[in-house]
Amino acid sequence: MSTVKYTPRLQEKYKNEVVPALVKKFGYDSIMQAPKLEKICVNRGVNGAVADKKIVDVAVEELTQITGQKAVPTISKKDISNFKLRKGMPIGARVTLRGEKMYEFLDRLVSVALPRVRDFKGISDKAFDGRGNYTLGITEQIIFPEIDIDKVSKITGMDITFVTTAANNEEAYELLKELGMPFKNIKKDTN
Repeated sequence: MSTVKYTPRLQEKYKNEVVPALVKKFGYDSIMQAPKLEKICVNRGVNGAVADKKIVDVAVEELTQITGQKAVPTISKKDISNFKLRKGMPIGARVTLRGEKMYEFLDRLVSVALPRVRDFKGISDKAFDGRGNYTLGITEQIIFPEIDIDKVSKITGMDITFVTTAANNEEAYELLKELGMPFKNIKKDTN
């Protein structure tokens, strides 16, 4: 009996379509020079976590459902008296995805979750950091089909950071665009 190893759809697409397209566009000598997606970090701060500790548990549970990987609570690093925050208190949730789970999450984000955003016209191409990483802010966690709307007590957002091996913004933009990220079609003025 032979076991067939499962490979996510986007991982196949990256290997068979994206890498050759990037090599052709940027003129790399080797396919190993083509930028790749290293990891996806999903981060979520929880408003009101100081007053109610259960809110953080709900955020961790929701993030675990969305990503398919166990999320961990983020802990405050210092005291901030204005926010009644003490060092060591849980204030959010985060998860880092790599490998198959990363490609699966990106596939679900691009093909299912983002189209469910109200009045969606594409994502901004201005959120690159100069080193080839891209951060996307999502305002509502209910765009993910894994979240049951009836059980949601509070609608909160999250930050999704795509960490790539690209040397600059242009390479990272092309990589994410080839992987299916729906960037806005911005027409450049020729004036």
